Amino acid sequence: MFNRRDNPNLMRSVRKIPTNRRSVTGFVSWRGQESVPFESTLERDFVLRQEFNLGVASVVSQPCHVPFATRSGVKSVATPDYLVYYKVRDDALGMEHKPMLVEVKPREDWRRDWREWLSKWVAIRRYAREQGWVFRVMDETRIRTPAFDNIMFLRRYDDLDVCQQQSAAILEDLGELGAVSIDYILAKHFGGSFRAQGIAHIWHLLATRKVDCDICDPLNDETTIWVAHD
Repeated sequence: MFNRRDNPNLMRSVRKIPTNRRSVTGFVSWRGQESVPFESTLERDFVLRQEFNLGVASVVSQPCHVPFATRSGVKSVATPDYLVYYKVRDDALGMEHKPMLVEVKPREDWRRDWREWLSKWVAIRRYAREQGWVFRVMDETRIRTPAFDNIMFLRRYDDLDVCQQQSAAILEDLGELGAVSIDYILAKHFGGSFRAQGIAHIWHLLATRKVDCDICDPLNDETTIWVAHD
């Protein structure tokens, strides 16, 4: 559920990402419904991580223009890389996750050039605060984490052809039990020589977001899984 401020329809890309021979550009398929552009492999990986997160509703590329003055006083315009919208949960505490305006920069670049970029980032942070958003600079230490490694591993199983009846049985068990180890599901549904088939089946359910886990932890037989909820 979105409130009006968090409705992703309110923001659209203000700049098209051009083809660039000096960097990798392209599109990430967003949950089979649309495509989100990127203009570096680090931006691509950022979008892939957001796409896996069921708490993320939408990602808008190049969402706004922010005027600022450079260190030398020259007027310029900044275009942040992404705006991330989160799903608003109607819980007893009335909690909501503010949209996040993001600049994606390699760590080496921002550590070298932060003085030059500081006035731009101050202006973007001020603009984000005025909109009720937060602003973050994301580098590879925040994007290419063990969780991202797990996500990329699971993507190999996204198109795996599995028995839908077995999937339904696994989901029914998880719905009744809440959260159990992968080993429990394997022992119950994929005994003997079918264990390897079973683990691939579970990776597929995780990859397709029918099942969830703590993606920050190592993936193995002891991983606890449960039915995924948007």
